Amino acid sequence: MSILFDQIAYGPVHSRRLGISLGVNLLPTNQKMCSFECIYCECGFTNRVLGAKMPTRQQVKEALEAKLNEMKAQGMNLDVFTFAGNGEPTMHPEFAGIIDDTIEIRNRMYPTAKISVLSNATMIGREEVFNALLKVDNNILKLDSGITATARLIDLPNSPSYSVEKQIELLKRFNGNVVLQTIFLRGMYNGQVVDNTTPEEVAAWTEAVRQIRPKQVMVYQVDRDTPVPGLEKLTNEELTRLSQPVRDLGIPVLVA
Repeated sequence: MSILFDQIAYGPVHSRRLGISLGVNLLPTNQKMCSFECIYCECGFTNRVLGAKMPTRQQVKEALEAKLNEMKAQGMNLDVFTFAGNGEPTMHPEFAGIIDDTIEIRNRMYPTAKISVLSNATMIGREEVFNALLKVDNNILKLDSGITATARLIDLPNSPSYSVEKQIELLKRFNGNVVLQTIFLRGMYNGQVVDNTTPEEVAAWTEAVRQIRPKQVMVYQVDRDTPVPGLEKLTNEELTRLSQPVRDLGIPVLVA
């Protein structure tokens, strides 16, 4: 069963990784919109809806202010604004301006809250997206494998030119001001084995992390329904073991 968020500002919810989180959805409320079709995505595979539209920058600003006023009236705390929603938030054509608005609203209404963006990193070659991500507190970008063939099998990118090598070079441009996010899983898709937990995979992933030098790595497992059935949920012990080579590089790892 897929999950779609029917509001621009949703929650707050308690995030496993980020604390009390107010979700921000910049995509249509009735359709997933993404540059990936990840086999594990809680939003499912894309089911195109006629007339599906992204909210405008002004609509996002108004929705955030209304939700925060409501939270303030109820005496609610907030740790983080989390841009995620029904797909890839950096695809929004006004993403950079929306980040500027959110920073201003945060400073005025919840000044201790952080701003996080959960992104698959496919748009970081665009300067306006790159510069906007430099402004947020938690720039959380995906890399699910150090091997292109495996990443393409897990993430099903829309672009035929997607490669891990290119992504590594783009991620290195953040000079460490990035949190890398990786899901570890095993399963089958279209008759092919999907497994980014083998020694070869872990070695390639560790080398990619070494080159990128993020300030933190988040590793996690399948936790909700997925569009591809039968994907194996790993244990926290397995995640800890798989990510140990990155800890050995001196890079902090959060297992969620």
